Amino acid sequence: MAKTLIAYFSRADENYFGGAMRYVKVGNTEIVCNILRELIPADTFKIEMKEPYSPVYMTCIEEAKRDLREKARPELIAWPESMEDYDTVILAYPNYWGTCPMAVATFLENYDFSGKTILPLCTNEGSGMGVSERDVKKYAPGAEVKKGLPITGSAAANSRGSLERWLKANGLR
Repeated sequence: MAKTLIAYFSRADENYFGGAMRYVKVGNTEIVCNILRELIPADTFKIEMKEPYSPVYMTCIEEAKRDLREKARPELIAWPESMEDYDTVILAYPNYWGTCPMAVATFLENYDFSGKTILPLCTNEGSGMGVSERDVKKYAPGAEVKKGLPITGSAAANSRGSLERWLKANGLR
């Protein structure tokens, strides 16, 4: 039986919302993934760095920029036991400097995604998917990476309709 995994990187703390900073207890990407879990049967896995980025937004984005520039692969605190049971992975992340966070690259490069479908989903405040779809293809060779869904982070709680249409278009509803 086909199984789906929702793997996501999300960051709470101080975040940027359409021109202003605001502290949040749950990150935008996690909010979207919680809605996804209501819409489809799927396992979930949160991609978490052993040394998380700063809770201060401006410091966080500089740390993320450094990691991107250095092609860093941050160490993760946990890993799914296997990807064998999954044929589809919904991969959700915020847009950091036009692509996915380097922790997502760490996650993807640790597994063989050959023959699997990856559906990228990217929260952002106006920068869309950036080049993250291209990068996901690079980090997960052999996977079929479908067209991603950009979600405006500040509207994450209101993304149910977009998620339903995207899931239906990809045969998951």
